[in-house]
Amino acid sequence: MTYTKFFIPVLGITSILILSCNSIKKSATMDKPNPQKVASISILHTNDMHGSYMQFETNLGNATAQTGDSIDNYMKFERKAKIGGFEYLASAIKSVRKNKGDDSVLLLDGGDTFSDDQLGNLTKGEAMIKMMNEMHYDLMALGNHDFDYGLERTNELQILANFPMRAANIIVKETGNPIFGKPYVIINKQGINIAILALSYRNTPLTGNSKNIEGLEFGIGAEAVKEYLPILTEKADIIVLLSHEGMSVDKIIAEEIEGIDLIVGAHSHDVISPPIKIKDTYIVQALSDVAILGETEIQISNNKIININANYHYLWHDEMSPDVQMQEMINQLRKPYLSKLEEKITETNTIIGRQYKSESPFDKMVTSMMVEKLNVDATFLPGVGYGISLHGDITSEDIYKLLPHPAKIVTLEMTGEQIRRTLEQTATNLRPKNTMDIVGGLIQSSGIHYRLDLSKPIGQRISNIKINNHALVDTEIYKVATHSGMLNGIHNYEEFSRGINIQTTEIVLTEFVLQNLREIKELSFPKRMGEVTLIK
Repeated sequence: MTYTKFFIPVLGITSILILSCNSIKKSATMDKPNPQKVASISILHTNDMHGSYMQFETNLGNATAQTGDSIDNYMKFERKAKIGGFEYLASAIKSVRKNKGDDSVLLLDGGDTFSDDQLGNLTKGEAMIKMMNEMHYDLMALGNHDFDYGLERTNELQILANFPMRAANIIVKETGNPIFGKPYVIINKQGINIAILALSYRNTPLTGNSKNIEGLEFGIGAEAVKEYLPILTEKADIIVLLSHEGMSVDKIIAEEIEGIDLIVGAHSHDVISPPIKIKDTYIVQALSDVAILGETEIQISNNKIININANYHYLWHDEMSPDVQMQEMINQLRKPYLSKLEEKITETNTIIGRQYKSESPFDKMVTSMMVEKLNVDATFLPGVGYGISLHGDITSEDIYKLLPHPAKIVTLEMTGEQIRRTLEQTATNLRPKNTMDIVGGLIQSSGIHYRLDLSKPIGQRISNIKINNHALVDTEIYKVATHSGMLNGIHNYEEFSRGINIQTTEIVLTEFVLQNLREIKELSFPKRMGEVTLIK
């Protein structure tokens, strides 16, 4: 790892000259400005870890193991190698603290932290919190997936954590107060008060099981910032926003609200390099899945940021050594569940990755399996941005990394018109009129061909729809399969609940996929890729 060193010039000298002549002493003072202390503080940050405490291997077509196709900020790795893992993250954090000193370092996490992984499911998030405690985080923003085990469990985890988990725009309806208490911290480093205000994702109710967040209200992050900014300005010298609103919304906040020095972002899985500067606000973000430790080094003089340097420490295994203490902790946390985690399901000699805002090979494999086994015309799953790429031996842990939630398979009948409206909704999710309405990725499907042109006006973006190689007929009835999350309207997909002959099975999708993969000696690349023509 490399670190940028700053050389600080002397800004001013006050000199007192004592002149003496015989018994008469005269003095004169040279009037020069008092020196202004320049402080250099490193804000370390992670985001969207999604329970990814284990290493993975990068693939050149994917940004992390799974999301290389952001419409707004495309990024991909330049080489194929092992990266990530908490033992390497811990090593990087300790290295920065050793080099910079504790009084010059903060550690933040942007949320979507402890679920979306089999060990996460088995321990209901406790494993990740224990590892984070060892690294002494200062604050975590609550992301939309941090309620995957239910509100009661999230509360238990924030009690277990030795750092606050907060969000200014999540309000407890019964009390009218922010969840878990004061949504900000003020930390003094080198005599400078730094306020960090946490925000969650405004559209959280559209991304998961609504029962998990009963009693909570998710507001617009910008409105919460406006409420707290006057309070923080009185108490602190530097204002930092720890935001799970996504890069596009963070840009709006920076444009519309003055007084924020730095936004440390999350949710959109972006590497923002170099930092974005809008007016007087800088914006940074450090990808996802513990592939990178972000280090945003701010230089402060006269209570203002005068310079910023963003260092992205890629956790390449061939460039650093793991932290032995964290390695031992991970081994102990895995030990009770090892047989489940490491069960070999099948293998593949090709790379089957996940994409978010385009056709995803892994999700195509799953939806194709559903078409064939459930005897339906087409299948639909939500576009999600977490997971790994499958290659070589495939374990149970690998599949749970891609399908961590206990959603049940659903079959139903829909008209062609309802299917058309569903595809229009996915276009709206990707590029709505209002940036604040962005939610989810491209709907993942099999058995249906169509063209999606995001450059066209709303209502004209979907064309050439075919099912079973025949043009879609609006009045015709089609049998489709999806899962219970889609039936409940996640990502604004409302048409599924309006279908007929809806059958919610007791079959959990993850177990369905595991069982079918066990019967396959070697998994091939999905044949149905190319059903969607996407023009960005």
